[in-house]
Parts: sequence; C-alpha cells; structure tokens
Amino acid sequence: MTLRFYITGTDTGIGKTVASVALLHALRSRGLRAVGMKPVASGCERIDGAWRNEDALALQKASDPMPEYADVNPYALPSATAPELAAREAGVEIGPSPIAEAYRRLAGRADAVVVEGVGGWAAPLSAQLDQRGLVNALDLPVIMVVGLRLGCINHARLTAQAIVADGAKLMGWIGNDIDPTLPQADAYFDLVRPRLAAPCLGRLPFAANGSLSRLAAHIDCAPLLA
Repeated sequence: MTLRFYITGTDTGIGKTVASVALLHALRSRGLRAVGMKPVASGCERIDGAWRNEDALALQKASDPMPEYADVNPYALPSATAPELAAREAGVEIGPSPIAEAYRRLAGRADAVVVEGVGGWAAPLSAQLDQRGLVNALDLPVIMVVGLRLGCINHARLTAQAIVADGAKLMGWIGNDIDPTLPQADAYFDLVRPRLAAPCLGRLPFAANGSLSRLAAHIDCAPLLA
C-alpha cells in the first residue's frame, strides 16, 4: 500500500514546501520511491508556454521517479492570491476529480506520495471544496507544519484541534524555524511540543538559500513507517 501524507500548516508562508521537500528526501533516503504533489497552486509564471509554480517545481525536482508536471500540479493558477480568487480570474473551476485522477497516477508508480495543501488548514481550495474534503476523499493522514514565530503556540493548538475535529488523522508535526531573529526560538519549540498529542517528526533550521535536500537529516520518518 502506498504511503501517503497531506502537508498542511498553521498559516500561509510557514514553510510547507520546505517541509514537504525535506520529507520527500527523507523518505527517499529510506530507499522509497517518493513523489510530491501540489494539487492547487496560485502564483505561477509562464515557462516554455505553460504555467508553472515555484513550489510545485520544487516538489517535482525532489521526487523520484520524476512525475509529469501536470500530475504534480493539476491546477496551476497565474494570480498569486487565494486559490478561489485565482481560479475565478483564470476562468477555472477547481474540482476533486482531476486531483484524484492525478493522485492515483502518482500513487501507482511510487511507494509514497507527499501532497502539499494551500495556506492553513481551513483555507478553501474552491467554493465547493475544502481541504478536509480532499483529505477525506483521498484518505490522507495529515502532517502539520508549525512555523516557529510569535503566536505559533496558539496557531498550532487550534490547527491540530481543527484537523482532528474534521475527521482527519494527525500523524505528526514538523517545527520550522522561519524567523531567524525570533528571540527564544528554542523555548517556543519546547512550549509547543508537549501541547500536541501527535509526535514531533523534526525541527527544520532556517533554510534561506540553503540546500533543501540537506534538511532530510532533520526529519524522523520512523513514526510514519511504523
């Protein structure tokens, strides 16, 4: 059975892609064929005549075997705004079927699929599709990324509670040092840890301009493979 994980976060801009790429490399280091997916991505640029998203490209690059871009990112939306607004501007209607079909293709050729969501857990994919609906439809356990910054304790607890309340399984969480100037970052991490029932899968150092593949060393896959 294919291992599968849905990566969500405590907010937007807290490093879901960084964590997803690190997890892909960590799974690959265990000898697994692991591929990434970003079902809906807003904020794309035109490359070789097609819309491409930076985060989706990073997931594709971190994957082995290398998947087709269309399967990694079925909905590539030009405008860098909320997916619902970006889809409206592009005249696109986001639905679950193309996402599910692309996911099945990815799962059919890999041992593990890492699916990155949008924004925070409650951010909608469209007017008709919430992330919880997609997670439930594809039966994806969730990994939460906690951006370590002021307010992260509250955000982490509320997000974890919402994931469980929505009927999803919270497999674990990853701390991410997104603010190198945060005073007492270690103390914040230590305060979050005992307040979440799910296991901590690691803490990622600030990764600006660094090699994301090296971050795999900071991820503990053992709880996911048990």
